[in-house]
Amino acid sequence: MGRYLHDILIAVESILSNQTRSMLTALGIIFGVAAVIAMLAIGRGAQQEILEQIKMVGVNNIMITPIVEPAGEEDSENGNGEKEQRKFSPGLTLQDVEAIREVVPTVHTLSPEIAVNSHVTRGGKRATAKLIGVSNEYYQIFNLNLQAGQFFNDYQEENGIPVCIIGDNIKNQFFSSENAIGQYIKFANVWLRVVGVLEKTNVSLTRFEDIGVNVMNDNIYIPVKTMLLRFQNRALVATRIKASATTVTRNRHMIAISATPSQNVSSNYHQLDRIVVQVNESNELSPSTDLLSRLMLRRHENVKDFEITVPELLLKQEQRTKDIFNIVLGAIASISLLVGGIGIMNIMFASVMERIKEIGTRLAIGAQKRDIVVQFLAEAVLISVTGGLIGVILGIVASFLITELAGILTIVTPISVIIAFVVSASVGVIFGYSPAKRASERDPIESLRHE
Repeated sequence: MGRYLHDILIAVESILSNQTRSMLTALGIIFGVAAVIAMLAIGRGAQQEILEQIKMVGVNNIMITPIVEPAGEEDSENGNGEKEQRKFSPGLTLQDVEAIREVVPTVHTLSPEIAVNSHVTRGGKRATAKLIGVSNEYYQIFNLNLQAGQFFNDYQEENGIPVCIIGDNIKNQFFSSENAIGQYIKFANVWLRVVGVLEKTNVSLTRFEDIGVNVMNDNIYIPVKTMLLRFQNRALVATRIKASATTVTRNRHMIAISATPSQNVSSNYHQLDRIVVQVNESNELSPSTDLLSRLMLRRHENVKDFEITVPELLLKQEQRTKDIFNIVLGAIASISLLVGGIGIMNIMFASVMERIKEIGTRLAIGAQKRDIVVQFLAEAVLISVTGGLIGVILGIVASFLITELAGILTIVTPISVIIAFVVSASVGVIFGYSPAKRASERDPIESLRHE
């Protein structure tokens, strides 16, 4: 063991005496390891982001959202060039919610949703917020917990009582120095009594609205019937439009006149902004979607004025796309390690040629072939290991900078560091063995006579 330690010390001396060459040799390993760690960190961050998104959209959820046509759109034209009056659909309503609950057997729970944007005020403070009318099942669907207070009770839900549950940001902004429970907050022209405060969701995500996720911390939640009684109920206006439209002729000008009570509502006649359906198992998502589509079409007079999406499947598809992208990036980064290993092998071969006399002298004075192998293999491994350590530090720093500068979530895991480091050390062994073996097989006499 002592003689091998001596061989390793000779290798260290050789590296220190040629620091510039050793550093240039290690560059491939340094950048390869750094790239691998950074790519794995980006991939892990993307995976964590997707998991958080899936958690926030809820597991096994199906979203039914309205399709709102532009206001004033004319009737379609049939094959004979005549105007054809569109069928009237009631839109998404609470009756749809009850029908889904009764008809679809795979439904675990569901909740309607109506959203209104306006200003919330209290004590001279004013802020923009979103008011969302929901049922109590909504909190179970989206895994929302309370930090204080309680959820709506049956009496409050059935009778449209003006109570609310607020997000953490609303609580901090308006009730920073007092208990929010039992206090009143004004949204638009209605005073709401706070009965609960949601726990803060510490998630930094993008594209919330695109995948049907609300920024929970900035919302105010009320019972859905409170929303319909005290804020807006588009179904009432839509019903009046339907009743008046049936009393006029098919002349499109007369129909347009009868449909003028609310120009804004005419473009969105849906009572609800969304229905969130949660099924029992993931394998029931597809058949449940088909059944929901048929049910809704029948209830909406065969008018396709709704859209059904499954956020979890969309996110999983996105995750698969990101996984492929990360594999490609990881493969590109691994090429840097391969190039670095080839560079080490080339430099070690050159080093053998430069030190032929040294090799011959050591062999002549009693060194064995394995001593020469250990010496040159130790040089290659030390260069790789040192480059690997520098690469690990550089990769961690690069991951941090990517998060800070580009806003891309990165997570450096111990396993990624270990993998990158072990690969860098293995590169030294694999690509250093051939030059070391060639050095040990040289004839001592020819080596001593080499000029």
